Amino acid sequence: MEINVTRRQGGFLVDATFGGPASGVTALFGPSGAGKTSLINMVAGLVRPDAGRISVNGLCLFDVERRINLPPEKRRIGYVFQDGRLLPHLSVRANLTYGMHRTPAERRFVTFDAVVELLGIGHLLGRRPARLSGGEKQRVAIGRALLTSPAMLLMDEPLASLDASRKSEVLPFIAQLSRAYAIPILYVSHMMDEILNLADHLVIMDSGRVVASGELQELFSKPELQAHIGKENFGSVISTVVEEPLDASGLTSLRFGEHVLKVAAVPAGRGAPMRVRISARHVAVARQAPALTSFQNIFSGKVVQIGYGGESHVDLLLDIGCLLWARITRKSFLDLGLQEGQAVFALIKSVAVKTIALETPPSRFCRGSR
Repeated sequence: MEINVTRRQGGFLVDATFGGPASGVTALFGPSGAGKTSLINMVAGLVRPDAGRISVNGLCLFDVERRINLPPEKRRIGYVFQDGRLLPHLSVRANLTYGMHRTPAERRFVTFDAVVELLGIGHLLGRRPARLSGGEKQRVAIGRALLTSPAMLLMDEPLASLDASRKSEVLPFIAQLSRAYAIPILYVSHMMDEILNLADHLVIMDSGRVVASGELQELFSKPELQAHIGKENFGSVISTVVEEPLDASGLTSLRFGEHVLKVAAVPAGRGAPMRVRISARHVAVARQAPALTSFQNIFSGKVVQIGYGGESHVDLLLDIGCLLWARITRKSFLDLGLQEGQAVFALIKSVAVKTIALETPPSRFCRGSR
Protein backbone atom coordinates (compact mmCIF):
# COMPACT_ATOMS: atom_id res chain seq x y z
CA MET A 1 0.00 0.00 0.00
CA GLU A 2 1.52 3.30 -1.14
CA ILE A 3 -0.23 6.60 -0.42
CA ASN A 4 1.18 10.01 -1.32
CA VAL A 5 -1.53 12.67 -1.65
CA THR A 6 -2.22 16.34 -1.10
CA ARG A 7 -5.57 18.11 -1.08
CA ARG A 8 -6.62 21.54 0.11
CA GLN A 9 -10.09 21.80 1.63
CA GLY A 10 -10.73 25.48 2.32
CA GLY A 11 -8.08 26.47 4.84
CA PHE A 12 -7.21 22.85 5.68
CA LEU A 13 -4.44 20.99 3.86
CA VAL A 14 -4.10 17.21 3.82
CA ASP A 15 -0.51 16.32 2.89
CA ALA A 16 0.12 12.66 3.67
CA THR A 17 2.73 10.16 2.58
CA PHE A 18 3.08 6.66 3.99
CA GLY A 19 3.24 2.99 3.08
CA GLY A 20 1.70 -0.10 4.61
CA PRO A 21 1.91 -3.90 4.39
CA ALA A 22 0.14 -5.89 1.68
CA SER A 23 -2.10 -7.51 4.29
CA GLY A 24 -3.13 -6.98 7.89
CA VAL A 25 -4.26 -3.79 9.60
CA THR A 26 -2.68 -0.37 9.15
CA ALA A 27 -4.20 2.01 11.70
CA LEU A 28 -4.69 5.73 11.08
CA PHE A 29 -4.58 7.33 14.51
CA GLY A 30 -5.05 10.95 15.48
CA PRO A 31 -7.44 13.42 17.08
CA SER A 32 -10.74 14.48 15.52
CA GLY A 33 -10.03 16.87 12.65
CA ALA A 34 -6.62 15.36 11.88
CA GLY A 35 -7.67 14.51 8.31
CA LYS A 36 -8.09 10.74 8.71
CA THR A 37 -11.51 10.45 7.07
CA SER A 38 -10.54 12.87 4.30
CA LEU A 39 -7.55 10.66 3.56
CA ILE A 40 -9.44 7.37 3.30
CA ASN A 41 -12.12 9.06 1.19
CA MET A 42 -9.35 9.87 -1.28
CA VAL A 43 -8.28 6.22 -1.23
CA ALA A 44 -11.90 5.15 -1.83
CA GLY A 45 -12.25 7.55 -4.76
CA LEU A 46 -14.99 9.58 -3.07
CA VAL A 47 -12.74 12.66 -3.00
CA ARG A 48 -10.14 13.56 -5.63
CA PRO A 49 -6.65 14.58 -4.42
CA ASP A 50 -5.06 17.69 -5.91
CA ALA A 51 -1.84 15.79 -6.50
CA GLY A 52 -0.06 12.54 -5.71
CA ARG A 53 -0.42 8.81 -6.17
CA ILE A 54 -2.34 5.92 -4.55
CA SER A 55 -1.45 2.27 -5.18
CA VAL A 56 -2.70 -0.93 -3.51
CA ASN A 57 -0.98 -4.27 -4.13
CA GLY A 58 0.31 -3.17 -7.51
CA LEU A 59 -2.98 -1.64 -8.69
CA CYS A 60 -2.68 2.11 -9.31
CA LEU A 61 -5.87 3.82 -8.14
CA PHE A 62 -4.77 7.42 -8.66
CA ASP A 63 -1.79 9.11 -10.28
CA VAL A 64 -2.03 12.77 -11.22
CA GLU A 65 1.02 12.65 -13.49
CA ARG A 66 -0.24 9.61 -15.44
CA ARG A 67 -3.82 10.97 -15.39
CA ILE A 68 -5.16 7.87 -13.65
CA ASN A 69 -8.23 8.26 -11.43
CA LEU A 70 -10.23 5.06 -11.19
CA PRO A 71 -13.89 5.60 -10.24
CA PRO A 72 -14.94 4.13 -6.86
CA GLU A 73 -16.68 1.13 -8.41
CA LYS A 74 -13.47 0.15 -10.24
CA ARG A 75 -11.21 0.30 -7.20
CA ARG A 76 -12.36 -2.99 -5.59
CA ILE A 77 -12.49 -1.36 -2.17
CA GLY A 78 -14.86 -2.31 0.64
CA TYR A 79 -15.86 0.57 2.93
CA VAL A 80 -17.30 0.25 6.45
CA PHE A 81 -18.61 3.56 7.82
CA GLN A 82 -19.20 4.70 11.41
CA ASP A 83 -22.87 3.77 11.05
CA GLY A 84 -23.94 0.61 9.28
CA ARG A 85 -25.77 2.33 6.39
CA LEU A 86 -27.74 -0.84 5.72
CA LEU A 87 -30.64 -0.79 3.28
CA PRO A 88 -33.68 -0.76 5.59
CA HIS A 89 -36.09 -2.47 3.18
CA LEU A 90 -33.83 -5.49 2.65
CA SER A 91 -33.19 -8.47 4.90
CA VAL A 92 -29.77 -9.12 6.39
CA ARG A 93 -29.17 -11.78 3.72
CA ALA A 94 -30.06 -9.35 0.93
CA ASN A 95 -27.89 -6.62 2.46
CA LEU A 96 -24.96 -9.02 2.63
CA THR A 97 -25.26 -10.12 -0.98
CA TYR A 98 -26.06 -6.66 -2.40
CA GLY A 99 -22.46 -5.91 -3.37
CA MET A 100 -21.42 -9.52 -3.86
CA HIS A 101 -23.75 -9.94 -6.85
CA ARG A 102 -22.05 -6.96 -8.48
CA THR A 103 -18.63 -8.64 -8.27
CA PRO A 104 -17.87 -10.97 -11.21
CA ALA A 105 -17.89 -14.59 -10.11
CA GLU A 106 -14.31 -15.16 -11.25
CA ARG A 107 -13.08 -12.40 -8.93
CA ARG A 108 -14.83 -13.63 -5.79
CA PHE A 109 -12.52 -15.15 -3.20
CA VAL A 110 -14.74 -14.60 -0.16
CA THR A 111 -17.62 -17.01 0.36
CA PHE A 112 -21.02 -16.21 1.88
CA ASP A 113 -21.05 -19.12 4.34
CA ALA A 114 -17.53 -18.31 5.59
CA VAL A 115 -18.43 -14.67 6.31
CA VAL A 116 -21.65 -15.63 8.08
CA GLU A 117 -19.70 -18.07 10.24
CA LEU A 118 -16.83 -15.65 10.92
CA LEU A 119 -19.17 -12.85 12.01
CA GLY A 120 -21.65 -15.08 13.83
CA ILE A 121 -24.71 -13.71 12.03
CA GLY A 122 -26.39 -16.86 10.75
CA HIS A 123 -29.37 -16.38 13.07
CA LEU A 124 -29.91 -12.82 11.73
CA LEU A 125 -30.25 -13.57 7.99
CA GLY A 126 -34.03 -13.23 7.86
CA ARG A 127 -34.25 -10.02 9.91
CA ARG A 128 -34.53 -6.41 8.72
CA PRO A 129 -32.01 -3.81 9.97
CA ALA A 130 -34.63 -2.21 12.26
CA ARG A 131 -34.61 -5.39 14.35
CA LEU A 132 -30.82 -5.43 14.85
CA SER A 133 -28.75 -4.05 17.70
CA GLY A 134 -25.98 -1.55 16.96
CA GLY A 135 -23.32 -4.25 17.19
CA GLU A 136 -25.27 -6.57 14.91
CA LYS A 137 -25.69 -3.82 12.31
CA GLN A 138 -21.95 -3.20 12.25
CA ARG A 139 -21.19 -6.90 11.84
CA VAL A 140 -23.58 -7.05 8.89
CA ALA A 141 -21.99 -3.92 7.40
CA ILE A 142 -18.56 -5.53 7.72
CA GLY A 143 -19.85 -8.69 6.07
CA ARG A 144 -21.40 -6.74 3.20
CA ALA A 145 -18.09 -4.96 2.49
CA LEU A 146 -16.11 -8.19 2.74
CA LEU A 147 -18.41 -10.13 0.38
CA THR A 148 -17.46 -7.83 -2.50
CA SER A 149 -14.09 -9.67 -2.36
CA PRO A 150 -12.25 -6.35 -2.11
CA ALA A 151 -8.59 -5.73 -2.84
CA MET A 152 -8.62 -3.49 0.22
CA LEU A 153 -10.92 -2.75 3.15
CA LEU A 154 -11.44 0.73 4.62
CA MET A 155 -12.93 1.06 8.10
CA ASP A 156 -13.76 4.57 9.31
CA GLU A 157 -14.17 4.38 13.10
CA PRO A 158 -16.62 1.47 12.80
CA LEU A 159 -17.03 1.28 16.59
CA ALA A 160 -17.50 5.00 17.25
CA SER A 161 -21.31 4.86 17.47
CA LEU A 162 -21.35 1.85 19.83
CA ASP A 163 -21.37 1.76 23.61
CA ALA A 164 -18.66 -0.13 25.50
CA SER A 165 -20.52 -3.46 25.59
CA ARG A 166 -21.27 -3.35 21.84
CA LYS A 167 -17.66 -2.41 21.09
CA SER A 168 -16.41 -5.43 23.00
CA GLU A 169 -18.89 -7.52 20.98
CA VAL A 170 -17.67 -6.34 17.55
CA LEU A 171 -13.94 -5.89 18.17
CA PRO A 172 -13.07 -9.62 18.24
CA PHE A 173 -14.76 -10.10 14.86
CA ILE A 174 -12.67 -7.33 13.31
CA ALA A 175 -9.54 -8.87 14.84
CA GLN A 176 -10.39 -12.26 13.33
CA LEU A 177 -11.20 -10.60 10.02
CA SER A 178 -7.75 -9.08 9.69
CA ARG A 179 -6.11 -12.46 10.16
CA ALA A 180 -8.50 -14.55 8.08
CA TYR A 181 -8.16 -12.64 4.79
CA ALA A 182 -4.93 -11.63 3.10
CA ILE A 183 -6.01 -8.11 2.18
CA PRO A 184 -4.80 -4.76 3.55
CA ILE A 185 -7.15 -3.01 5.96
CA LEU A 186 -6.89 0.72 6.61
CA TYR A 187 -8.53 1.29 10.00
CA VAL A 188 -9.32 4.80 11.26
CA SER A 189 -9.61 5.42 15.00
CA HIS A 190 -8.74 7.89 17.72
CA MET A 191 -8.98 5.13 20.38
CA MET A 192 -5.61 3.55 21.16
CA ASP A 193 -7.14 0.47 22.81
CA GLU A 194 -8.84 -0.47 19.52
CA ILE A 195 -5.59 -0.05 17.61
CA LEU A 196 -3.58 -2.15 20.07
CA ASN A 197 -6.08 -4.98 19.58
CA LEU A 198 -6.02 -4.84 15.80
CA ALA A 199 -3.02 -3.23 14.14
CA ASP A 200 0.62 -4.08 13.53
CA HIS A 201 1.37 -0.96 11.50
CA LEU A 202 0.57 2.53 12.79
CA VAL A 203 0.24 5.90 11.04
CA ILE A 204 -0.10 8.91 13.35
CA MET A 205 -1.79 11.98 11.84
CA ASP A 206 -2.21 15.50 13.12
CA SER A 207 -3.41 18.66 11.34
CA GLY A 208 -3.57 16.89 7.98
CA ARG A 209 -0.01 15.56 8.07
CA VAL A 210 1.63 12.24 8.90
CA VAL A 211 3.63 12.68 12.11
CA ALA A 212 5.06 9.15 12.14
CA SER A 213 4.58 5.83 10.38
CA GLY A 214 5.95 2.39 11.20
CA GLU A 215 5.59 -0.75 13.29
CA LEU A 216 3.20 -0.26 16.19
CA GLN A 217 5.57 -1.63 18.83
CA GLU A 218 8.32 0.74 17.78
CA LEU A 219 6.20 3.91 17.56
CA PHE A 220 4.24 3.22 20.72
CA SER A 221 7.34 3.41 22.91
CA LYS A 222 8.93 6.55 21.43
CA PRO A 223 8.88 9.30 24.06
CA GLU A 224 8.87 12.04 21.42
CA LEU A 225 5.46 10.78 20.25
CA GLN A 226 3.84 10.98 23.68
CA ALA A 227 2.03 14.20 22.80
CA HIS A 228 0.34 12.44 19.87
CA ILE A 229 -0.28 9.00 21.39
CA GLY A 230 -1.35 10.37 24.77
CA LYS A 231 0.69 10.41 27.96
CA GLU A 232 -1.72 7.96 29.58
CA ASN A 233 -0.86 5.43 26.83
CA PHE A 234 2.92 5.77 27.14
CA GLY A 235 4.66 2.47 27.81
CA SER A 236 5.82 -0.67 26.05
CA VAL A 237 4.25 -3.23 23.73
CA ILE A 238 5.90 -6.66 23.72
CA SER A 239 5.25 -9.75 21.59
CA THR A 240 5.03 -12.99 23.59
CA VAL A 241 3.72 -16.55 23.35
CA VAL A 242 1.80 -18.53 25.96
CA GLU A 243 4.14 -20.92 27.77
CA GLU A 244 1.74 -22.10 30.48
CA PRO A 245 -1.99 -21.25 30.15
CA LEU A 246 -2.62 -21.69 33.87
CA ASP A 247 0.20 -22.39 36.32
CA ALA A 248 0.03 -23.46 39.95
CA SER A 249 -0.36 -19.87 41.09
CA GLY A 250 -3.44 -19.32 38.91
CA LEU A 251 -1.58 -17.06 36.48
CA THR A 252 -0.71 -17.38 32.80
CA SER A 253 2.98 -17.53 31.88
CA LEU A 254 4.06 -15.73 28.71
CA ARG A 255 7.50 -16.16 27.18
CA PHE A 256 9.51 -13.41 25.52
CA GLY A 257 13.13 -14.22 24.67
CA GLU A 258 14.71 -15.93 27.66
CA HIS A 259 12.18 -14.54 30.13
CA VAL A 260 8.72 -15.41 31.40
CA LEU A 261 6.10 -12.80 32.24
CA LYS A 262 3.29 -13.79 34.61
CA VAL A 263 -0.10 -12.18 33.94
CA ALA A 264 -3.69 -12.65 35.04
CA ALA A 265 -5.18 -15.81 33.51
CA VAL A 266 -6.05 -15.46 29.81
CA PRO A 267 -8.18 -17.83 27.67
CA ALA A 268 -5.44 -18.96 25.26
CA GLY A 269 -3.70 -22.25 24.63
CA ARG A 270 -0.02 -23.08 24.91
CA GLY A 271 2.00 -21.53 22.07
CA ALA A 272 -0.64 -18.92 21.26
CA PRO A 273 0.84 -15.54 20.27
CA MET A 274 -0.02 -12.68 22.62
CA ARG A 275 0.69 -8.96 22.59
CA VAL A 276 1.14 -7.35 25.98
CA ARG A 277 0.93 -3.67 26.83
CA ILE A 278 2.71 -2.43 29.93
CA SER A 279 2.11 1.15 30.97
CA ALA A 280 5.30 2.94 32.03
CA ARG A 281 3.62 4.10 35.24
CA HIS A 282 3.05 0.45 36.25
CA VAL A 283 6.76 -0.41 36.20
CA ALA A 284 8.74 0.06 39.42
CA VAL A 285 12.53 0.15 39.64
CA ALA A 286 14.87 -1.18 42.35
CA ARG A 287 18.64 -1.17 42.81
CA GLN A 288 18.47 -4.56 44.56
CA ALA A 289 16.20 -7.54 44.03
CA PRO A 290 13.45 -7.33 46.68
CA ALA A 291 13.24 -10.32 49.02
CA LEU A 292 9.53 -10.10 49.88
CA THR A 293 7.15 -8.33 47.49
CA SER A 294 3.73 -8.65 45.88
CA PHE A 295 5.30 -8.16 42.42
CA GLN A 296 5.19 -11.43 40.45
CA ASN A 297 7.54 -10.15 37.74
CA ILE A 298 11.07 -9.12 38.65
CA PHE A 299 13.58 -8.76 35.81
CA SER A 300 17.24 -7.81 36.01
CA GLY A 301 18.44 -5.30 33.46
CA LYS A 302 20.11 -1.93 33.04
CA VAL A 303 19.19 1.67 32.39
CA VAL A 304 19.86 2.54 28.75
CA GLN A 305 18.21 5.97 28.55
CA ILE A 306 16.98 8.64 30.93
CA GLY A 307 14.24 11.00 29.84
CA TYR A 308 13.42 13.96 32.05
CA GLY A 309 9.66 14.25 31.75
CA GLY A 310 9.10 17.32 33.89
CA GLU A 311 9.21 18.52 37.46
CA SER A 312 7.45 15.49 38.90
CA HIS A 313 8.66 12.42 37.01
CA VAL A 314 11.48 10.76 35.05
CA ASP A 315 11.11 8.20 32.25
CA LEU A 316 13.64 5.35 32.19
CA LEU A 317 14.25 3.06 29.23
CA LEU A 318 15.36 -0.29 30.59
CA ASP A 319 16.88 -3.28 28.80
CA ILE A 320 15.54 -6.48 30.37
CA GLY A 321 16.02 -8.66 27.28
CA CYS A 322 13.63 -6.33 25.51
CA LEU A 323 13.13 -2.58 25.90
CA LEU A 324 10.82 -1.52 28.70
CA TRP A 325 9.81 1.98 29.81
CA ALA A 326 9.38 2.87 33.48
CA ARG A 327 7.99 6.15 34.81
CA ILE A 328 9.04 7.01 38.36
CA THR A 329 8.91 10.15 40.46
CA ARG A 330 11.84 12.52 40.33
CA LYS A 331 12.33 11.96 44.07
CA SER A 332 12.65 8.20 43.57
CA PHE A 333 15.09 8.81 40.73
CA LEU A 334 17.27 11.00 42.94
CA ASP A 335 17.00 8.68 45.96
CA LEU A 336 18.14 5.71 43.85
CA GLY A 337 20.95 7.70 42.24
CA LEU A 338 20.23 6.20 38.83
CA GLN A 339 22.55 6.65 35.84
CA GLU A 340 22.67 5.29 32.29
CA GLY A 341 24.33 1.88 32.18
CA GLN A 342 23.44 1.12 35.79
CA ALA A 343 22.17 -2.35 36.75
CA VAL A 344 18.63 -2.33 38.08
CA PHE A 345 15.59 -4.54 38.59
CA ALA A 346 12.25 -3.88 36.89
CA LEU A 347 9.14 -4.83 38.88
CA ILE A 348 5.80 -5.36 37.13
CA LYS A 349 2.46 -6.28 38.68
CA SER A 350 0.72 -9.17 36.94
CA VAL A 351 -2.67 -7.45 37.18
CA ALA A 352 -1.29 -4.31 35.49
CA VAL A 353 -0.37 -6.07 32.24
CA LYS A 354 -2.92 -5.74 29.41
CA THR A 355 -2.98 -8.84 27.19
CA ILE A 356 -4.18 -9.08 23.60
CA ALA A 357 -4.62 -12.43 21.83
CA LEU A 358 -3.17 -12.68 18.33
CA GLU A 359 -4.35 -16.16 17.46
CA THR A 360 -4.62 -16.79 13.70
CA PRO A 361 -7.92 -18.49 12.72
CA PRO A 362 -8.11 -21.42 10.30
CA SER A 363 -7.66 -20.73 6.58
CA ARG A 364 -11.13 -22.04 5.70
CA PHE A 365 -12.49 -18.48 5.59
CA CYS A 366 -11.20 -17.84 2.08
CA ARG A 367 -10.66 -19.78 -1.09
CA GLY A 368 -8.79 -19.27 -4.30
CA SER A 369 -6.73 -16.22 -5.14
CA ARG A 370 -7.57 -12.56 -4.94
